[in-house]
Amino acid sequence: MTFSDMPLCDRVQKAIKAEGYDTPTPIQEQAIPVVLSGRDVFGCAQTGTGKTAAFALPILHRLEESTSRGPRVLVLAPTRELAVQISESFTTYGRYVKFRQVLVYGGVSMRPQIEAVRRGVDIIVATPGRLLDLIQQRVVRLDKVETLVLDEADRMLDMGFIEPIRQIVSIIPENRQTLFFSATLPREIKELANTILNNPVHIAVTPVSSATETVDQQLYVVGRDQKRGLLSHLLEEKMEGSVLVFTRTKRGADRVAKDLDGIGVRAEALHGDKTQMARQRALNNFKQRRTRVLVATDIASRGIDIEHLPFVVNYDVPETPETYVHRIGRTGRAGLSGTAVTLCTPDEQNDIRAIERLIRRTITRVKDHPFANNRSYAR
Repeated sequence: MTFSDMPLCDRVQKAIKAEGYDTPTPIQEQAIPVVLSGRDVFGCAQTGTGKTAAFALPILHRLEESTSRGPRVLVLAPTRELAVQISESFTTYGRYVKFRQVLVYGGVSMRPQIEAVRRGVDIIVATPGRLLDLIQQRVVRLDKVETLVLDEADRMLDMGFIEPIRQIVSIIPENRQTLFFSATLPREIKELANTILNNPVHIAVTPVSSATETVDQQLYVVGRDQKRGLLSHLLEEKMEGSVLVFTRTKRGADRVAKDLDGIGVRAEALHGDKTQMARQRALNNFKQRRTRVLVATDIASRGIDIEHLPFVVNYDVPETPETYVHRIGRTGRAGLSGTAVTLCTPDEQNDIRAIERLIRRTITRVKDHPFANNRSYAR
């Protein structure tokens, strides 16, 4: 099947062709016809599978066909970065469709968002906290919403947004379409889905919590005080192009970025203590290749779509196996290949085994490197 075989309106088809897309990804092929039919969707899909287009394209088709007014579409996302990415996708795919959207998220002034809503809007892309603020101030009304999208629902659970989501859902018309997407399916997510979905079509394009098959996963066991030297070696000898590095802490992200700058590698840090403007600037610099290395906490492990990102480095082993899956999902996107490197201290190998149990595969150990300590490889 190609996009031209799908019953999407001419203006949406024109935008798809302008982007050079021909063949839909599996989740797009399965979800778009269902969304167009008006059914609810419960989608389980890894990041990088193209699920934003899976809901954005049919939503834009319906907006083109409708003459209703008021916020008709509400998309909830866990982070500001993901909300921005979703908004950019609507702009890209809707370039020939007449519609208005507004981004609603915290960390910036409310005033421009309030003014945008009051001018009239068709699509609201929001994080739950700021949206509730605007609802409580009676700036936003959701009584005209026809389609509700919850993206990265499991991440919203992790961030404590389940109760705000319930509050928001309670004021949206029951006669609506709900599109629910999650990369993992913990019990709480299943319970939430059961309360807000009406006879949904279940779509799963990859096994729950599986790691991207197109990613070459490598493990380097190294002493904690040798990580900086190994990272510098890998950047100089093994990696060409952009590299996304993950640390556990904000302080760690700042320190690694500063160390890399000190050896002549252009690097910036991205974490929650940065202002929204600084975070967006760092991300844009990285996307536009002005910065070679972006050092981030797990604020960037989901929802950040960076085209042709060849390398991800876990400078610190993540706290949970599921986070590992989301981190390495930044590379190997949309069928492209990528490499994920994890720097592991000898005392973290039980954490690695937990990751391997989750992804049901063994991560390749790289033993021949300048910072190897053979005793570290005991299993």
